[in-house]
Amino acid sequence: MRAVVQRISQGKVEVNNQLTGEIEKGLLVYLGISADDTVEDIKYMVEKVINLRIFEDSEEKMNLSLIDTNGRLLLVSQFTLMGDCRKGRRPNFSEAARPEKAQELYNIFIEECKINNIIVETGVFQAHMMVHSINDGPVTVLIDSKKLF
Repeated sequence: MRAVVQRISQGKVEVNNQLTGEIEKGLLVYLGISADDTVEDIKYMVEKVINLRIFEDSEEKMNLSLIDTNGRLLLVSQFTLMGDCRKGRRPNFSEAARPEKAQELYNIFIEECKINNIIVETGVFQAHMMVHSINDGPVTVLIDSKKLF
């Protein structure tokens, strides 16, 4: 499982010109799910994302997490994060989970965040989405549940 995590001051997702999710200060998370991911990968990723200390404290040091700041999370499924670009010019998506499995794990990710009192807004799974965000910093980090990076 891979995530691109961005600290944002605002963000929203639209599908067919309809707003599906919108937040102010918080995290925009693009989530890619691989064929071999499990609920354990979800638990690791949720724990890492909601406790990631990338918000500034009163001394302007990145010491606070989403939980500490009562921030919100805008979650967008993105199978292209599983694309392998090492050979050729066209990404290979064979490592991405099949849609049924990916959607199940995506929904579990949302529920795990809510269990931790995180307000979650989302895009629409498998839809063509327009994602708008203002990256605050900019701060962008990558997380991989297999700890590849």
